[in-house]
Amino acid sequence: MTVAVVGSGHNALVAACYLARAGHQVEVLERDEVLGGAVSTVERFPGHLVDRGSSAHLMIRHTGIIEDLALGDFGLRYIDCDPWGFTPGVAGRAPLVFHRDLDATCASIAAACGERDAAAYRRFVEVWGPRSARVMRAFGGGPTPGRLVRSFWGLDAKNGGSALSREFLQSGDALLDTYFQDERLKASLAWFGAQSGPPMSEPGTAPMVGFAALMHTLPPGRAVGGSGALSAALVRRLQSDGGVVTAGDAVTALRRDGDGWQVHTASGRKLHADTVIAGAHVLTTLELLRDGGFDAAVLDDWRRRIRVGPGIGMVVRVATSALPQYAGSSVDESARGLQFLVSDRRQLRLAHGAASAGELPPRPVVLAMSFSALDPSIAPPGEHQLSLWAQWHPYRLADGSDWAGHADGEADRIIAEVDSCAPGFADSVLRRHVQTPVELERELGLLGGNVMHVEMSLDQMMLWRPLPELAGQRVPGAPGLYLTGASTHPGGGVSGASGRTAAAMALRDLRRRRFSLPRRR
Repeated sequence: MTVAVVGSGHNALVAACYLARAGHQVEVLERDEVLGGAVSTVERFPGHLVDRGSSAHLMIRHTGIIEDLALGDFGLRYIDCDPWGFTPGVAGRAPLVFHRDLDATCASIAAACGERDAAAYRRFVEVWGPRSARVMRAFGGGPTPGRLVRSFWGLDAKNGGSALSREFLQSGDALLDTYFQDERLKASLAWFGAQSGPPMSEPGTAPMVGFAALMHTLPPGRAVGGSGALSAALVRRLQSDGGVVTAGDAVTALRRDGDGWQVHTASGRKLHADTVIAGAHVLTTLELLRDGGFDAAVLDDWRRRIRVGPGIGMVVRVATSALPQYAGSSVDESARGLQFLVSDRRQLRLAHGAASAGELPPRPVVLAMSFSALDPSIAPPGEHQLSLWAQWHPYRLADGSDWAGHADGEADRIIAEVDSCAPGFADSVLRRHVQTPVELERELGLLGGNVMHVEMSLDQMMLWRPLPELAGQRVPGAPGLYLTGASTHPGGGVSGASGRTAAAMALRDLRRRRFSLPRRR
């Protein structure tokens, strides 16, 4: 059976690998010359391997996909981010250092926030560690009611599940206020949770905060050579099983053709495929169906109801002569993981409120990552490299101005935020590359600048991502077409789970089709 895969994002590549391993003829079609979508790395500056999208990989290390596909045999190697999180000290107070080791983390919290919060953090990890592991189990397949019940069965048996469901549906801020007193600790964990996109004031964001507890089981990993090393290993795995990858030839239409599909490309090719795995943004996939003659009224209805949102943030990639030196901290403490440059949730709330109104944040909220400290291969000798992610920045500005006129000024403000915590950092910057929300859309196909494709709000998660009709990763009226990527369950981030689920569904259907075909005499 022939399979066409639209796009080379990591979920699409995961699906392609599973299908090729099962013996199917697979071709991946990518519009870009660079493979991997938002999980890719290029030489932005001389001697610097710079990520285009994601940098730290959290979820995929908990899925078993890396081991199942033996990606280590194809060159993938991770270095643990340990410590995985760091918040600078303020006003003479000690920094917060989140180690993989829970005892070491609690000791840091005790020194920075007091013994009460240290004990509370230990309870938080004891409660939310198992819960987050069950969330990862729920992410391992389609979001059917039965699977979700089985994933969480037994966690809160004595209360009939009512306490558990209530706590999962509460806001991240409510969860933090329940456990902790110190605002800087709350802000650090809220900023970690907000990497999923929504502010921690929204209902249903408690599990996004709770996921921090799982970092003490296995912390974020840095792929040696850059984030794109994951995609490169997937491509090598795919090719070893006979799969083909074609770069620089965009799919332009998906048309139903008998029992299969006709896939049109920009170069004029018309491929017949028994099965299509669509790894592009869901709205992009809907347009490909429209161009293939699918019912426009149905597509318009789906488009209206899928919320992309106002955009999440922007990135400044910098080459530097040194790592940031945070007051009272060593580079070994601060440079190996996620640097949470926030001390009060008010800063998060003001930034999100401004973005909701189409305005730039009063003060950028910055997550700094300096992975050349872990992997010197991504920067030339004597230099370092940082990714500075900032939320929230709207895709469309309320005053109608163009992002091009704001990019450099906003990059200056983001760098200044790091400099305010690590004096002298701004002077160490040698070169920079700015990715505004508009640039993220242009280069990576992230519509509206949303790195999670569509909003990760409660109404667009699990059984409803991106819509109830499409949540099964199938398109009604389009048999043999399967959706994957951040637009589908479990959402954004580097997990590969959506790709594995799409492949499993396609394999089941292909087996049924093969056995139902009339036998030749």
